Amino acid sequence: MHLEMRDGYMLDDPEFIAWQQGKRPNPADRSSWWGGWHDAVRDAVARGVVVRRARIVSEPVSDYVRYEYDGTFTNIAAGELVRWLPRRKVTDLALPGTDFWVFDDAQALFHHFTGDGQLDEDGREYTDDPARVKLCADAFEAVWQRAIPHEEYRPR
Repeated sequence: MHLEMRDGYMLDDPEFIAWQQGKRPNPADRSSWWGGWHDAVRDAVARGVVVRRARIVSEPVSDYVRYEYDGTFTNIAAGELVRWLPRRKVTDLALPGTDFWVFDDAQALFHHFTGDGQLDEDGREYTDDPARVKLCADAFEAVWQRAIPHEEYRPR
């Protein structure tokens, strides 16, 4: 489970800058966008792992979120399930203060970003604490239940 809650990440990423200049990924040219992350997800899904990603987004969406939306077909091609939830629909949910991953309901990875969306130099925090892992898993499930599948979501 991966929950993303920011409206922008690493705005100096060359791929994002190229997207801002009009470059769009070509779904038909798999070799131009398929990479190691896609292999890892594909292999996990082949083993029976369900990989889910939910994104909480402000609307109207930021340029970065629109960039993510345009590239989400790559996540789906690898086997991820992706959903989107407008931020205004989470006001009654208790959420951890930062993005996270949950692995096998046993470990959580928190990502700590700087104000401008860069991963902080000590930005990865792992925990096996059952209470913290459960907090994240429960928060993710609450978001997932409300979120809109990628195929149905239309950013505004």
